[in-house]
Amino acid sequence: MLQFAELLDRLSLEPRRLAKEALLVRYLKQASDPDRGYAMAALTGDLSFKNAKPALLRALISERTDPRLFELSYDFVGDLSETIALMWPTDPDGEVGYAPALKEVVEALETATRSDLPGLIAGWLDALDETGRWALLKLIAGGLRVGVSARLAKTAIARLGGFQPDDVEEVWHGLTPPYVALFEWAEGRAGPPQTQDPAPFRPVMLAHPLDEEKDIATLEADTFAVEWKWDGIRVQAASGVDEDGQRVARLYSRTGDDISRAFPDVVERLSFNAALDGELLVIKDGLVRPFSDLQKRLNRKTAGPKLLKEYPAAIRAYDLLSWNGEDLRPLPFIERRGHLEAFLRELNDPKIELSPFVCVTSWDEIAGARRSPESHLARDDAVAVEGLMLKRRDAPYVPGRPKGQWFKWKRQPHLIDAVLMYAQRGHGKRSSFYSDYTFGVWRQNDGGHEELVPVGKAYFGFTDEELKEIDRFVRNNTVNRFGPVREVKHDQVTGLVFEVAFEGLNRSPRHKSGLAMRFPRISRIRWDKPPSQADRIESLKVLLNATVA
Repeated sequence: MLQFAELLDRLSLEPRRLAKEALLVRYLKQASDPDRGYAMAALTGDLSFKNAKPALLRALISERTDPRLFELSYDFVGDLSETIALMWPTDPDGEVGYAPALKEVVEALETATRSDLPGLIAGWLDALDETGRWALLKLIAGGLRVGVSARLAKTAIARLGGFQPDDVEEVWHGLTPPYVALFEWAEGRAGPPQTQDPAPFRPVMLAHPLDEEKDIATLEADTFAVEWKWDGIRVQAASGVDEDGQRVARLYSRTGDDISRAFPDVVERLSFNAALDGELLVIKDGLVRPFSDLQKRLNRKTAGPKLLKEYPAAIRAYDLLSWNGEDLRPLPFIERRGHLEAFLRELNDPKIELSPFVCVTSWDEIAGARRSPESHLARDDAVAVEGLMLKRRDAPYVPGRPKGQWFKWKRQPHLIDAVLMYAQRGHGKRSSFYSDYTFGVWRQNDGGHEELVPVGKAYFGFTDEELKEIDRFVRNNTVNRFGPVREVKHDQVTGLVFEVAFEGLNRSPRHKSGLAMRFPRISRIRWDKPPSQADRIESLKVLLNATVA
């Protein structure tokens, strides 16, 4: 556990990616199995403990210290694990006790009952020093926030074995913690891990945002096939037959999460021996429904008959990765497209349809299609488009985000001016700053008075220097507190105006304004604009009516 704690501590303080990679590789060389496997599982988000939750940690520290003091300290520090680690009472003259191995901690957390956990965790906290307590609490709460992505962790494993990160990606989803077979391969003690899964997840290929100045000036438009970028979620549909002759079908998110149970209406149609890459949408009566309809089915463990009937899901296919045991990914994109068209003709399923190419040949035509998809599509389809995908005709399908192969060119975002209403501390490096913002627009209440109503939240889009300026404004203009949230003064005269960019609007009865924004972010700070000149709710409703029938 101490090795793992030291690794997390060093990673949290190191901003450079290559230096983080070197720290990971050194740890993997020094740590033993299964500790290093569990460490990588924690860093990649593959560890969770159903009975160990943040509420339990709050209860533990409230028993050992004054609850009000804890709440004030948590508000100041901004990070639950760090606050508890610093406040946990220990004997200043006593010695640090036995530090458990990471293996002991993980396996105990996985098997302990809910009633056993408080004593178990308290015992570990008593035995560890501050850094060890912090690492333990991060492990339990999840979301380590030390600046290590799943890709970086896998890259470190690849460096350990002297092979490519894509090689690790290819086998990763067939493995479970603590990945002993993976490390045996990396250290040359065995061959690559083998899986007999007939419907495995294949790491997805991703696109770079198109640079409108640089890329358009240097790239030839006719080297790309152009597709619509639909406003759903990227999925992979895989199906095959196992050794016993049983059909195995799965629907994966782009990160490899199995979402099959939430979409049984899609999975029941996967009666082929192939793997498809496509977009999951709600399509009812031949019309693409807004993303808010798809959201009603996302993040659910199961879907009942009513949900299946009201929000039927379907796939618009982009690519064919394998077919009848043949791996098609090394082929050029345009050849895979030909196989995809033949496959879908043979399948003949209206719930799994081809995503059409955009018939354009020049940059002017591509820009026109991006600007006005309704000139190429029916209205409901056009509303469901969030931009274009440009794929080199000769590009193989490779994991990750290879440079210069695929580009995404999203439609211009919508912009409004909104007033900052509430602020909350961030996490990790931002734990000492108020960096999560709730903003609103004006409306007239039932009494005929002007009031601000919240319309969205955002925590990115600004620079580090701008963050410091906003944080200073929040501290100097706080009028109320609700736990870790500060209410900021906002009236017609005093307040901070943000220009907010967002992708679209949906109706939402859960929000006071009745609206929910898609992907809001801070576009710029309007120090030049008084709050009284911020936008009104009516302008958002006009936009909503124009985009959602």
